[in-house]
Amino acid sequence: MKQEKMLNPLFENIQIGIGTWQWGDRIYWGYGNEYHEEDIMLAIKACFQHGLRFFDTAEVYGMGRSETLLGSGLLQTNESVIVASKYMPFPWRLKRSNLLNAVKNSIRRLNLDCIDLYQIHYPFPPINIETWMEGMVEAHQAGLIREIGVSNFNREQLQRAFDILVHHGIRLASIQIEYNLLNRSGEKSGLLRLCDQLGIVCIAYSPLAQGILTGKYHPDRIPQGIRGRRYNQDLINKTQGLINAMKKIGSDHSGKNCTQVAINWAVNKGTIPIPGVKNAFQVEDISGALGWDLDGDEMQLLDHLSDQYISGK
Repeated sequence: MKQEKMLNPLFENIQIGIGTWQWGDRIYWGYGNEYHEEDIMLAIKACFQHGLRFFDTAEVYGMGRSETLLGSGLLQTNESVIVASKYMPFPWRLKRSNLLNAVKNSIRRLNLDCIDLYQIHYPFPPINIETWMEGMVEAHQAGLIREIGVSNFNREQLQRAFDILVHHGIRLASIQIEYNLLNRSGEKSGLLRLCDQLGIVCIAYSPLAQGILTGKYHPDRIPQGIRGRRYNQDLINKTQGLINAMKKIGSDHSGKNCTQVAINWAVNKGTIPIPGVKNAFQVEDISGALGWDLDGDEMQLLDHLSDQYISGK
């Protein structure tokens, strides 16, 4: 059922990756309370054990702490890994040299010589996309980065980034967007179709909708803090039909859980999902999304129930 496409060689044999937004983030995720550095180190070790070798981070995650934690964890292995990070084009960053300095700082925190995939985190003004792509070309030519990606771009912005890189003889490797059963805007807008046409890999962040699709939340238990404001009780109520179907489908596949069904759905949509993890148990859980596939009828049912949620029915 999985949708096949021409992949950049960087992503060969990569079905899922690991998102590291939670690593070091105290404000949104509560790092330092329920989980700590030791938990992250054990999670990284578990990733190696389960053959998960694609890690996505960013300079702003935990104000650089995510990159530092990942860099420390990478010292635990001699295995080949793929590391992606991101540049945040804050409004006060006005020169391409800001990007070059940022990537050098990320390389230092990550204990690397070169970053495999470097991405523009958001298409923020005032500096235009073309200028930042020129900065990416400089970083590429300097040997600081191997591949170039973007994140949170729309179709028009993606095409602009693609065109400027082609002018320099470089292919845009990837785009990263939020994509899950509760947010299929990239699919509905035609962005994923454009990715297929241009040979761009789509990396799906928040494939579990920040935990909502794990099935642990219900009308009597909603997320706390900032997440609770986005996924409030009314929205949790609307997802119960979808969650129940995911539980039934999972049970039909030798007892898979909602987490594994949600990630498998994203893989079968032709994306590379990057669920976040806080500990080794969660790594083991998401690894159970591999080695099997939802069939066509199951994908169609999940899409139908997802459409009901998105339309607010």
